This record gives sequence, structure tokens and C-alpha cells, in this order.
Amino acid sequence: MNKTLKVGIAGGRGLSTMLGFQSLEGVEVAALCDLDEDLLRAKSAEHNIPHTYRIFDDMLESDIDAVVIATPMQCHVPQAIAALEAGKHVLSEVTAGVTIDELWWLKESVEKSRKTYMYAENYCYMPSCQQIRQMVRLGLFGDVYYGECEYLHNVRSLLTYPSGKTSWRAYWQLGKRGAFYPTHSIGPMMQWFEGERIASVSCFSAGHHNGLRQDDTSVAMCPTKSGKLIKLRVDCVSPRPHNMTGYQLQGTRGAFESARERNGRNIVWLDTLDENVDNAQWRDLADFSEYLPERYRKATEEQNRAGHGGGDFFLVEDFVNAVRLHVKPDIDVYQACEWTAVGLLSELSVMNGGRTIDMPDFRKNCVDDQIIRL
Repeated sequence: MNKTLKVGIAGGRGLSTMLGFQSLEGVEVAALCDLDEDLLRAKSAEHNIPHTYRIFDDMLESDIDAVVIATPMQCHVPQAIAALEAGKHVLSEVTAGVTIDELWWLKESVEKSRKTYMYAENYCYMPSCQQIRQMVRLGLFGDVYYGECEYLHNVRSLLTYPSGKTSWRAYWQLGKRGAFYPTHSIGPMMQWFEGERIASVSCFSAGHHNGLRQDDTSVAMCPTKSGKLIKLRVDCVSPRPHNMTGYQLQGTRGAFESARERNGRNIVWLDTLDENVDNAQWRDLADFSEYLPERYRKATEEQNRAGHGGGDFFLVEDFVNAVRLHVKPDIDVYQACEWTAVGLLSELSVMNGGRTIDMPDFRKNCVDDQIIRL
């Protein structure tokens, strides 16, 4: 029988993992850390969390085994490294870090610690993204060679806290240039392009009409090492309704397009569905539910309540299994660094007229490989 895995959550946003952890046998959320004392008091009582902390390092000195890092982006790497050095496993919210140097520090710390680091990119775990991943693996789309992904989410209301103070997002998100928040989009896409690595990033701006440093819309072109192409659009300032899960995928035998609105259709075409492409008709992705991974089809009501159609539960389950079984997590530190680097390199590119910036290989260890060349 495995001993109880004790988890500490850093940052109130990390409470989104609670239902996942509570649904797993032999797992206890033993600690909650946040600067907001009122939140600590209310949420620890609501979720029966026995220990609370305002200081992250104090929580690391307790007997927890793993940490969920759901603090502001600029805290992710320093806190992840501190947790790894304290012998804790890490489940980190997005993005992985805020500078390229941080990403190198992070990957080196994970390698040195031999602890589990998993990137909590929950968009990869949404049922539709998992279904397309399975269909790609089975070859239903043939050889996939082009993808589009976009994250359109006006977050200007988050520039200040309810108190009126300036939010960290004013600096580390809307104070940045380029496709600063890429991984909700590029993450699922790279899982569909399984085995690929991004070769370079070229980013272009639609200009500034918003009074912020962040571009109205950023479009990044990301060719892969084998010559495939991904187009990424990020827009977090334009006045428009949300469209946070925009995906398109093209292969030699079929295509997929996600819904363009909240209640829209996810649609698929495969070359086995029509006699010829001239008369091709889109089908609903739901018509191919047999390709949804079994655990999603058999998800309990409790698991589905965890969020994102059960995805938030399965993300937590995969993290716990990686810790207990000492296996590679589904989204490891190398993927976390590469996907995050898309945004960081896009900032350099857009500030240099769309110049192509090569993607470093985070699996290498030589300092000479850690240079970004313009």
C-alpha cells in the first residue's frame, strides 16, 4: 500500500486541482499557501486543509511530498527550484517561466533533483484535444503537416486587483510584446505533432491601439524541425468575445476545426467519409466519440466535476501516477520550456521586425547552446 501522498498548494488559483486530488485514494491536500489571510481562512475551512502558510518556504519545511505552484507567473521558476531543492515534486501552472534564462535554470534543477516536474497545461487535457490526439495517433488524418491555434481572451479587466492596486498581469502579461501566453494553444498542437520540435519563431504585430505595450494581436509562425508549420495567434486586449480554444489541423487524409464560439461545432473531415473531396461534408467531432480515450468515456460524475470535461481530474491523476510510478509525466520540463519559449522568442522577433529566432534545444547541456542569436 502506498503511503499517503501529501500535497501543498501555493496560490489560491491552485484550488482548481482540489477535486482531482480529493478523488484519488491515498492523496491528501495537507497545506495551502497564499498571501491573502482571508482566503486562507475561508478556503482551508471549506476544503478541510489542515495547515496554512503565508510564506512559501515555510510550507516547504513541512512534511508535504509535492507542491502545486499556481502563483503569479514571475514566481513559478523561483518557487519550483526551491521546491525541487527541498525534495518536493512539482506541478506547475502556466507559463513555466518568464525569461529564457529561467527556463534553463528550471530544466537543470529538474535534472539535478530527479524529482517529478509536470507542467499543468490543462488545455491539453480537454476531451476534444485528447480525442484529436488519439485520432492523429491512429493515422486517421494521415500525415499532419499544418496547424493553427489561437487564444483570444480580453483580460484588460485583470490589470488591477479589486482593491485598485496594479496587478502583476499589467507587467508580465499585458506589459510584454508578442505572443506572450502561448501554451494553451501550442500545447495541444504539439501533442498532435507528436515527436516534433519547434525549430524557430517569427512573430508579427497588428499594431497598438490600446495604450498598452502588448500588441493588439500577435501572430507567430512556428515551423518544426521536419518542415511542418504551426500558426499561433494571441490576442488578450481586443474588444471581442472569448475564443480561447481555437484550433485547426490539416493532414494528408483529413482536417479538424474547433468551434468558433462557445456553443459552436467541433468539426472533422476524413477522406474515408466521402467519395470525393469536391462533395465533402464536415461531420461533428461528437460522431467519432469512439476515439475519445476510454477514461474520458468512462469518467464518473465526480471526475467530470473537476472541470474541463474531466480534464482537470486526469491531469492531476497523471501527475500523481508519475510521482508514484517514477515515470515521465505526460508534459515534462522539456516540453514546458519549449512551449513557454515560443512566447519569449516571439517578443524578440516582433521587436525586430518579425526576424526569425531559432528555438534552443532544452535537452542540451552545453552553455554554448544557450545563446539566442538575432
